[in-house]
Amino acid sequence: MVYELYYWPGIQGRGEFVRLALEEGGAKYIDIALKPENRGGGVPAMNKFLEGPRVPHPPFAPPFLKVGKQLIGQTSNILLYLGGPLKLAPRDEAGKLWVHQLQLTVADLVVEAHDTHHPIAAGLYYKDQKAAAKRRAEDFREHRIPKFFNYFEKVLTRNRTAGPWLVGRRVTYADLSLAQVVAGIRYAFPKASTKALRKHPRLMKLHDAVFERPRIKRYAESGRRLAFNNDDLFRNYPELDG
Repeated sequence: MVYELYYWPGIQGRGEFVRLALEEGGAKYIDIALKPENRGGGVPAMNKFLEGPRVPHPPFAPPFLKVGKQLIGQTSNILLYLGGPLKLAPRDEAGKLWVHQLQLTVADLVVEAHDTHHPIAAGLYYKDQKAAAKRRAEDFREHRIPKFFNYFEKVLTRNRTAGPWLVGRRVTYADLSLAQVVAGIRYAFPKASTKALRKHPRLMKLHDAVFERPRIKRYAESGRRLAFNNDDLFRNYPELDG
């Protein structure tokens, strides 16, 4: 099976959570965002499914994954699907739901991180909502980062099996996604994240363990993993870091 991943070119965004799972799982996939438009890639290829009149189950937005003739949208839904084939989720139903629940909580944190620089409307430029962004970012730094980090640290502490993972003894897609969020928040809020992570050593250990995994490390060093930038979900505006 060769998967096709569709996402916006030039940014990691929500597509990166899927990429990390595909890389860790050793899957064969085509990253359509990296293909030139004149060779069936880029935004036109994506719009064919988003806007095409003959697509029976169109995705609302990218990322989406093409598996044969099937289209699967929404990051958490894609990862729920991939968890089994890529062996990145437990086999039992309760374990699958627990990992999915953790992934949905990660998704909540991603939304809150994004909304620090776009608190009023996604359609407005950052410069048009800077005053509101400063207020939102202060609350995110002082209250929301600690709340989410405390939760994930608690989950890590209560997993009493050997290893740094959220669930059981093996890495899951939720571990990969959580590490990605920690990396993104470290980029966007270097001062606030340094302070917060001092109090959450298990979370920092998980982040390091994920990015030291051979396949993830090889991917990160390949040039295919895009750098964080200020057109992305996680943005570094020093005035928002306190």
